[in-house]
Amino acid sequence: MIITNDVKYVGVNDHDVDLFEGQYIVPNGMAYNSYVIMDEKIAVMDSVDARFGEEWIKNIEAVTEGRTPDYLVVQHMEPDHSANIKLFIEKYPEATVVGNAKTFGMMNQFYQIGDEVKKQVVTDKEVLSLGKHELTFVFAPMVHWPEVMVTYDSTDKILFSADGFGKFGALDADEDWACEARRYYFGIVGKYGMQVQMLLKKAADLDIQIICPLHGPVLTEDLGYYIDKYNTWSSYEPETEGVFIAYVSVYGNTKKAAELLKAKLEEKGVERVVIADLAREDMAECVEDAFRHDRLVLASTTYNNDIFPFMKTFVNDLLERGYQKRKIGIIENGTWAPAAARVIKGMFEKSKELTICEEVVTIKSAMTDDTVASIDRLAEELK
Repeated sequence: MIITNDVKYVGVNDHDVDLFEGQYIVPNGMAYNSYVIMDEKIAVMDSVDARFGEEWIKNIEAVTEGRTPDYLVVQHMEPDHSANIKLFIEKYPEATVVGNAKTFGMMNQFYQIGDEVKKQVVTDKEVLSLGKHELTFVFAPMVHWPEVMVTYDSTDKILFSADGFGKFGALDADEDWACEARRYYFGIVGKYGMQVQMLLKKAADLDIQIICPLHGPVLTEDLGYYIDKYNTWSSYEPETEGVFIAYVSVYGNTKKAAELLKAKLEEKGVERVVIADLAREDMAECVEDAFRHDRLVLASTTYNNDIFPFMKTFVNDLLERGYQKRKIGIIENGTWAPAAARVIKGMFEKSKELTICEEVVTIKSAMTDDTVASIDRLAEELK
């Protein structure tokens, strides 16, 4: 893939992975992106997953056409981007590995890189000249690891964005960018909204025409759309007006209540209502939907004087990622001692800018006329 006259793609597609980072379902695989900048000196931007080292080296050889790379720039030390550093050094022993001080600390932990390797430790805003291409390194700590930096090529106006603007899915997958980029963002980067906001402010001063992430497609058109999405996500603002109903149900009664609420909301004119069974649907996608919409309903059975395990996992996932600026409705069920509402309210007690609906629906085993009326009141409050 040719990105510009001087910048070439040398990454790989992975269609064998079942769970990315051991937890995220990736039915369309993953892309591990790497790039080569051809100039008086040649820079390779990042490595790829360990299983694709030989393919990556062949890709580099194909675009460099007999020339030897001068630099390997390491922006991020997660092994899906750094696992072939040693292989690169063995192939190109005269090349210099470029990173910051934290990069090299982690590199030694992962790969025991010795002192014989040529290293260049860079600082924030430092510039590396390849000839006509000037690379400026911009530190982005905790987006989403402490050593992360991004790189701006002022000649071709490219932002090499590390994991920023990445998405699930191999490059040959035909799928909507926003859906899998949103799931990727909230699953992996979502906790670090403040740090992403800081990076976006730094990037605002740059003339960016192309974004080259470490996962997902190279972005070349309508960059304002992608930057706006990241600004919305990282500031925790709702993206879509609508209600997301997340439920767990043992014998089907809580499910019936959730489905009735969905029907009542639609009757009252709410255009977008999405419902999910937390026990059966992809948890990362449910987290994504909770952040996407401006209203959330949690419908849970009481379990061991607590909430059902899938609901507890879901709420904890939201809390870990700083869930805020939303309205929350609660439906609880319990045959002898309903406790779900109390537990859920307690879990969100320290959250920012959350409004808990006054109407709490309490079901004791199965719905009655009273609980149906309560669901109607909750729908009225949420509409």
